[in-house]
Amino acid sequence: MKYAASLIYRLIVALILASLVAGAQYLFAERWNRGTEFIGAGNSIRGYAYSPFQRDQSPLKGTYPNEAEIAADLDLLAQTGERIRTYGSTEVPAIARLAGERKLTVTAGAWLSPDPEANEREIDALVESVRELRHIERVVVGNEVLLRGDLSVAELSAYLDKVRKALRRLKVPVSTAEPWHVWLKHPELAKSVDFITVHLLPYHEGVPVESAVEYVLMRYDELAKAFPKKKIVIGEVGWPSRGPVMNSFGAEETTSVPSVENEARFIREFLAHPRSPTLDYFIMEAIDQPWKIQLEGWAGAYWGMFNAERQAKFPLEGLVVQDIRWHEKARMAALIALVPMFLICFLLRDWSILGRLWLSALIQACAVTLVIGANVPADYYLTQRDLVGLAMLIGATVLTIAVLLSHGFEFGEVLFKRRWKRRFLPLTPLATEREPFVSIHLACCNEPPEMVIATIDSLAAMNYGNFEVLVLDNNTKDEALWKPLEARCAELGPRFRFFHLENWPGFKAGALNFGLKQTDPRAEVVGVVDADYVVSPDWLSCLIPHFDAADVAVVQAPQAHRDWETQPFRRMCNWEFDGFFRIGMHHRNERNALIQHGTMTLVRRLALEEVGGWSEWCICEDTELGLRLIEKGYDTRYVDHILGRGLTPSDFAAIKSQRFRWAFGAMQILKHHLPAMIGPSRLNIAQRYHFLTGWFAWLGDALQLVFVFASLAWTIGMLYMPQEFGLPVSALALPILAFMAFKGGLGPILYRRTMDAPWKDILGASILSVGMAHAIARGVFAGLVKRRGEFVRTPKGWKDKGTLAFFSPIREEIGLLLALILGSVVLVWLRGAQDLEAQLWVGILALQCIPYLAAIACQVASYMPERPATVVEPAPETKPSASITPIAESSTTPIVEAMRARG
Repeated sequence: MKYAASLIYRLIVALILASLVAGAQYLFAERWNRGTEFIGAGNSIRGYAYSPFQRDQSPLKGTYPNEAEIAADLDLLAQTGERIRTYGSTEVPAIARLAGERKLTVTAGAWLSPDPEANEREIDALVESVRELRHIERVVVGNEVLLRGDLSVAELSAYLDKVRKALRRLKVPVSTAEPWHVWLKHPELAKSVDFITVHLLPYHEGVPVESAVEYVLMRYDELAKAFPKKKIVIGEVGWPSRGPVMNSFGAEETTSVPSVENEARFIREFLAHPRSPTLDYFIMEAIDQPWKIQLEGWAGAYWGMFNAERQAKFPLEGLVVQDIRWHEKARMAALIALVPMFLICFLLRDWSILGRLWLSALIQACAVTLVIGANVPADYYLTQRDLVGLAMLIGATVLTIAVLLSHGFEFGEVLFKRRWKRRFLPLTPLATEREPFVSIHLACCNEPPEMVIATIDSLAAMNYGNFEVLVLDNNTKDEALWKPLEARCAELGPRFRFFHLENWPGFKAGALNFGLKQTDPRAEVVGVVDADYVVSPDWLSCLIPHFDAADVAVVQAPQAHRDWETQPFRRMCNWEFDGFFRIGMHHRNERNALIQHGTMTLVRRLALEEVGGWSEWCICEDTELGLRLIEKGYDTRYVDHILGRGLTPSDFAAIKSQRFRWAFGAMQILKHHLPAMIGPSRLNIAQRYHFLTGWFAWLGDALQLVFVFASLAWTIGMLYMPQEFGLPVSALALPILAFMAFKGGLGPILYRRTMDAPWKDILGASILSVGMAHAIARGVFAGLVKRRGEFVRTPKGWKDKGTLAFFSPIREEIGLLLALILGSVVLVWLRGAQDLEAQLWVGILALQCIPYLAAIACQVASYMPERPATVVEPAPETKPSASITPIAESSTTPIVEAMRARG
């Protein structure tokens, strides 16, 4: 009964929390789209410029609307308008007749082009329509013919004279349509027309919307003064709801910004102006025409008062909202996120309320982003090329969301989990007679002998009596490097055995497999130590007791470093490594999903032999072994207690090489073990989750590299083919980049919350982490394409470097950085600094510069000299918190007391 009550309580709490987040999202969307109040229109619309094509139709493709579709359009326009203007006579001849049936007066057009035969057909059809239909009040022969340069003034005048002559008896006036400046440039054209048809579109001239109506009237008056005896008809006047920002570079640089709000403002102010009832005009235009993108760029599709679905973009009275479908989108986002949020709030009962709300809000934000992306085809009129690009962006969004949620889960668990269920501590050492025999394998290749000897000597000084050490020198050619190791092992006695392997295959894994064959038959545990690690005396004594549990196959302590305090790059390395072992390893240890690393790792020998030893096909043999052991159902344990210290990579080139190898090996593991991760295996859901998402951050780095090349290609397209590459991909990519920036901010917060790291070191670790993104991305792609890689030793310790080698490790990063900067500069130069679309795109390019700037900073840091040692800084330890409780190395523990008791 008590359990049932507890379950009901948890269900209710989870439902309330999930509903709160979903409701908050809806309220935020409502506030974001609360609308803007503009002056009411006041007057009805005198006329619409009308093209009848539906969303998926285009005269360029020869697809035309049927009479039922045209009739529905005209019924819609007749509700608010009195007249329509058409542009052609042959393609959709039924428009004029259907308009008359709805009491709409028609200004009929004939489309003129450089093709004389087509022009004759247009004129003949126009004249025939006027003779048959009495509600055609006037005709417009040619639309912006001179502006496009399709005909000369003389050629156009000849066509006008021909039509005027044919319609003289019917007394139907004739004109042609051009922008205001074309009429002023060719005043002789007025002799061939009965009235002036002018296009007044201030958006194209970079006029701000707040002064656009007065600008239209100014140009109208200018024409009236130039042609005082001619009636003036405004053939097109309007404002687009989407498109690029247009600049004016006159005495005062201004911009015109397309948006639904600005379109509504312009139309309402124009209709409400006191002079509006005295004007003869056609609103440009009745209904959005997506096909015009191919002719006019992406603004050309968005001039309609109605969208392509025949929905009004805004009312003529009342509030104007930017997105008329926001209710639908907000509801969809809430429904998508509700179930995952409920499960999070129900299952993570050991998280605080704040933590569950945090992760739920993150899920809701991801759902909103997906809904926005999925609705882009409905909100924008996309070409086939745009749809391909959108599909790639949505795929990238899904991957980015997966990365973000995995990091958010780790972030929340570290900060909001009340306690760790699997927090393993160093144990009291076993009595001497109970100590199992341990075989320690030290593989090395071309290492400095003094460094390896320091490791060997630390092993000899351990407080553990029942062990052997196998030093496995792997393919070192220089005898000066391996002979001192052989001599030192001989000095330490039979417990230390040295093997020099010539032309041995399998890299480090091959050497370790050789060592496994040479291992003392008494050995129950195999330990692996890197050549640069000086181990603590109690390494074995406090960890070996964990193997008393029969299912334990691996016991792991964190990597730590020495001699890092006095050099900037080594400080960066130390804290960057430390973040994983003090944050990520706890997260994975909680569900027995460790990333095993080959430094000071202890493995049960029987388990190691059961799974076939070390995999020589994989260059990350340690991590791959850990996954195989977990797949067999073994337990792996992480003890967050520093029991040895190694050296940091020697420079930025060394750590780049190391991360490339790790990323390459990770992809090898992912490909090889994917069937077990997604198909039948002994892995539980949590383990599958960790091994599938554990490398998401590196996949995110690979995605970033793809974004860089795609952004550069799109920038070139925007510069050289602006009409084809005018779609605001920046608006689509912005959520992805915002997620990346948000993800980047999680690391420093975790560092500050869980570790005693000064802010300058948190910054340094963050710069190093970001600066390796390019090397990791290359490793990911190489690992996905190639089957086998080459194990490259990571140089350790500090060494002087020549200045000539400075640029070599970062030449690719410098090249991409310069390309991004050049693209930004040229875009601003050609499009103008006031172009908001250019500003947004330049901002995106600038964000993508960060990893390459960080790489340069890392390279600079690796060249900085050491400073004199002052006070030795304490080892980095985890801050006390509700989640992680540290064990200070200097504290008095049962281990220390046991050591004292043993003398």
